[in-house]
Amino acid sequence: MSALPAIAVLAILILVHELGHFMAARIQGIHVNRFSIGFGPVLWKYQGKQTEYALRAIPLGGYVGFPDDDEESNIPLDDPNLMRNRPIFDRAIVISAGVIANFVFAYLVLLVMTLSVGIGSVDQPGVRITKILEPNAPAAISGLQAEDVVLSANGIKFDTSLTTLDRFQSLIAKNANEKVDLQVMRGEQLIDLTVMPNGAAGKGKIGVRLDFTGKPHRRAVRNLGEAFDSATQSFERLVVMTVQGLRQLATNFQNTASQLSGPVAIVAMGSELVKSDAAALFDFTAIISINLAIINILPLPALDGGQLVFLAIEALRGGKPLPEEFQNNVMQGGLVLLLGLGVVMIFKDSFNLIQQSGISPL
Repeated sequence: MSALPAIAVLAILILVHELGHFMAARIQGIHVNRFSIGFGPVLWKYQGKQTEYALRAIPLGGYVGFPDDDEESNIPLDDPNLMRNRPIFDRAIVISAGVIANFVFAYLVLLVMTLSVGIGSVDQPGVRITKILEPNAPAAISGLQAEDVVLSANGIKFDTSLTTLDRFQSLIAKNANEKVDLQVMRGEQLIDLTVMPNGAAGKGKIGVRLDFTGKPHRRAVRNLGEAFDSATQSFERLVVMTVQGLRQLATNFQNTASQLSGPVAIVAMGSELVKSDAAALFDFTAIISINLAIINILPLPALDGGQLVFLAIEALRGGKPLPEEFQNNVMQGGLVLLLGLGVVMIFKDSFNLIQQSGISPL
């Protein structure tokens, strides 16, 4: 039963994405004749006045269909409300609306989480040094010791939030080979130290292990402003993490490709999170929604980003689009590759789960 919430999350995120496209089109008066969640055989459908709504068997995505390419449509080809006859900007809004919807939904999920289950916190401010890794590490040279608590770095104070470790690590990484002034609490004594992280630019290290100053817990927000601020910080952190992960995949594909996960692994991960902490389902939902948005905006065939590329080319050509047959072939080829990759990832994830469970496949 624990897998059901994770499956429901994926279905909701697909629905949110497609609703973004659908609503952007309908608000602008653009004709929409199909709204589908999933691909393949139809499990359920309803014919509205203008649009057919359908639920299909393969839950790997969805689509919003326009009568432009429907041979059975009785709408004249010169109708100004056909998608193809709208200005480039109008079409760009429709195409990008799914990505925007997923970003907005992720932020709202984080805001609801903050208001309902509180903010992650510890009782004491600062970052605790648990271990000096080497006697000649920059931290040791500066005079830092195990169990020191760093209260501030370069004037930036560290509070009781669970973002303190990330903030301290980021500051150290950005200041490679530059002095960083620290304010440290050692027992009941407040002291000032200066450390110089070593390493390449953007990858500074001081040779320590870090931890929170106490056991993390959740507390209620003090006011609405704090809730918005916390949700914004969490949203920014998740977006940056996602972009960095994709950048690492692109620049170091050979070593990171094995870490890719498909829908089965995503559902399994979500199920485990629900078991450990029901509140973690909020984080899971926001992370997947942000990933879905960023992946869809990539300039690849069959994705929203690929369609935006075609629009950009059309704009550069003075409003003259590329041949329709060429665009259709590229998008259909990309869709086949995307579905094929999805099937491969399902088998890969399933096999990995079988191995982890200790069951020998027949």
